[in-house]
Amino acid sequence: MDTRGPRPFITMRCILRDGRRIVLRARQHRKGLQRPAHQQGIPFWHRPAYNWWNGFLFAVGSLHFIVASLLSVVDSPLTIREIAVIFFAGSIFFTSAGFMQNLQAANAGEMNGGPPESRTRLLFLGWKPSNVGWLSTITQFAGTVMFNFNTFDAIDPPAHWYLADLTIWLPGLVGSVLFLVSGYLAFMEAGHGWWSWKPADLDWRIVTANLLGCIFFMGAGILAYIPRGPEPAWIAASANVLLCLGAAGFLAGALLMMKESRLDATLIP
Repeated sequence: MDTRGPRPFITMRCILRDGRRIVLRARQHRKGLQRPAHQQGIPFWHRPAYNWWNGFLFAVGSLHFIVASLLSVVDSPLTIREIAVIFFAGSIFFTSAGFMQNLQAANAGEMNGGPPESRTRLLFLGWKPSNVGWLSTITQFAGTVMFNFNTFDAIDPPAHWYLADLTIWLPGLVGSVLFLVSGYLAFMEAGHGWWSWKPADLDWRIVTANLLGCIFFMGAGILAYIPRGPEPAWIAASANVLLCLGAAGFLAGALLMMKESRLDATLIP
């Protein structure tokens, strides 16, 4: 049996079965895009509809962030509070999608070419620190929760700058860091290494779009710091532009996920 992946993680496993070489890929395994031909029944978290709705929720959340960030840099009839509500609504869609993705990773079972393990109960979060896919999804889910706090507190921000930094900027920065970690872990999982260049692979394009989005989110998170006194207007504008670009990266990845969900699963003999 041959294995590949950024050590200590294994993201690809090659096995011989009846004289045939079978390549198992971690991301496809956890999303149900590879499954045994003789499998009886498909768990709901491995069904195409589940993956489609997962991508759809990410897409809707991304669109909320794109609209709100654009409204923040142009003359808008909406108030700052109303724009903040749009951001918060988008964060709820992100959290729902992040939870769905982690649920999938928590219940995926071992990557051995066999059917999913039969369980007596559903795992909602799981604990798989040696699995790069699970680490990616749990850090992303945690990041979305940080964005829930960040965007909710921005609806009615505190008057003092230091309280605003504590309740708005800090959760947003932590969420951005978690997103960046998650994005790179997903990039490693799909590329089977610390670095890869596989633009012909749909899964690689998905995780790369998301990773670029995470990088832009990180830039926005840094610039969103609230100083004690006045700051140049270009800083807030730049933060919103970066936020828009980050959401655009996630939107691209989400639309590709929805396309991926419509593809026929690879059947393992």
